[in-house]
Amino acid sequence: MAADRVTEALAEALKRGLAQQGTYRLFRSGKLDGLFPGRGGVNGEAAARALREGLIEVVRSETKGKTTIDWVCVTPRAVDFLHDHESPLRALQDLSRELRATRDGVPAWQAEMRQALSALADKLAQDAERLVRRVDVLGGRVEEALERLALLGPNLPDGVAEAVPWAQEALEYLGRRKEGGAPEACPLPELFAALAGARPDFSIASFHDGLRRLREKRLVVLLPGAGDEMAQPEYALLDGGQVFYGVSRK
Repeated sequence: MAADRVTEALAEALKRGLAQQGTYRLFRSGKLDGLFPGRGGVNGEAAARALREGLIEVVRSETKGKTTIDWVCVTPRAVDFLHDHESPLRALQDLSRELRATRDGVPAWQAEMRQALSALADKLAQDAERLVRRVDVLGGRVEEALERLALLGPNLPDGVAEAVPWAQEALEYLGRRKEGGAPEACPLPELFAALAGARPDFSIASFHDGLRRLREKRLVVLLPGAGDEMAQPEYALLDGGQVFYGVSRK
């Protein structure tokens, strides 16, 4: 139970960090806001786990007297964490498994009840039949929902995967990010960092070229950025006299 409370506190903090991008105090102090409400108990454990698993990273530290204040920002790993723990697809899959287990267990349960309560055998048979019908109906709805969610995944047009090898990964990341509650516009530096982890030779030039191709295929939308928002201008994409600093799925 304690582990569930830590995970819940961690998920809430990461959603706040993604929804309002920027740097945060690691812990709240008086009226000064922080990513986690306090240092002790569940929040302290959640903060330690976030740092340990690379879900947040310290960008700077300030020392005031005997107190050290850490400032942190949310990393791309937080998107995967929230997707794994709160994805509607995963919830529906878990529910589907539970429904199948319930459906398979009904005959055995029915037989045991008949033996123990023979006087109630007819009533129990009727109850079991109604339960099976309800489970089958609900199970069918869950399977339909799973099929619809599967269709929401990115289907790349012909030639895109060859021209942009990381296209599928980029679209899936943008989808997971949106499910986690982050704003629809993903800053280009964040997407580059998410893709570059498994690609040591990944360059900004090839990143920009791939984004142009994905836009041409109407798979993504490039969004302009204001000067005060572009903390890392080297990732900005110049195209047709415009400066783009964000991207979202079409």
